[in-house]
Amino acid sequence: MVDDRRQIDSETVQKLVAHQFPQWADLPVRPVAHSGWDNSTFHLGNDMLVRLPSAERYVAQIEKERRWLPYLARHLSLTVPHPLAFGEPGEYYPFPWSVYRWIEGDSLAQVETVDNVQLARDLARFLRALRDVDATGGPAAGKHNFYRGCPPAVYDSQTREAIRRLEGRIDQRAATAIWEAGLDARFAGRPVWLHGDVAPGNLIVRDGRLAAVIDFGSLGVGDPACDLYIAWTSLEGEARTVFAQAVDLDDATWLRGRAWVLWKVLFILSGMGKTNANEADKFARVADRMLAEPTRII
Repeated sequence: MVDDRRQIDSETVQKLVAHQFPQWADLPVRPVAHSGWDNSTFHLGNDMLVRLPSAERYVAQIEKERRWLPYLARHLSLTVPHPLAFGEPGEYYPFPWSVYRWIEGDSLAQVETVDNVQLARDLARFLRALRDVDATGGPAAGKHNFYRGCPPAVYDSQTREAIRRLEGRIDQRAATAIWEAGLDARFAGRPVWLHGDVAPGNLIVRDGRLAAVIDFGSLGVGDPACDLYIAWTSLEGEARTVFAQAVDLDDATWLRGRAWVLWKVLFILSGMGKTNANEADKFARVADRMLAEPTRII
């Protein structure tokens, strides 16, 4: 997997802002402490941030968030990003880009102490509210959101190749059983809104409580199973049980969700995808736990 992401610096962002939004030209620009993979993100003054797609394949996220975030925000139980302005491609940068209101707080990935049971309850309530929003006309899951919300079968060949590469490192029979159980548990419900990347870095905690959900680049309409990812990667014990009960999805959805997690962790562990050492260690623990109990759904 080649990392072809564009490197963007504060000076470039300053030029973009000054040229297209001169009312903000005097505001300082600095990179955020923890930027994501799909976008480079910078503070603009104290109250705004600038997000710039890091590669052409992420550009479609700009218009999608522009169109749908204000609509979704009216129906959700937590704060979501509020778009303020949209920049055009130009001399300094070849893609569209966006300006958002800054959301105070720290990502769950950076918080040392949090009530995980309460967080699980709050997150489940948010995901239920998201599913309940009228999805008429929403963007059907597909290439634009890397197939989140599609059947896990879209990554069948990739998953089987990862299992093959991990011979001697994992229980291949258990991995195949988990994967095929997810394939067999077909989605038969109505397509609903899904976030597509419910990960610790996209959950904002303030005053010890979940306050916001950010980064809707993988937003789509389809099967919500992929939004269960966090149950295996970040929730344990009572918190996981509370989340499973409160999110209110059937066993078939959990089987598909488990398959999504398996694809992700094996994709990384097999060397087919890139991540940092801490994430790789976490994925290894998740895989060990899943494969030790292949008949356990959650």
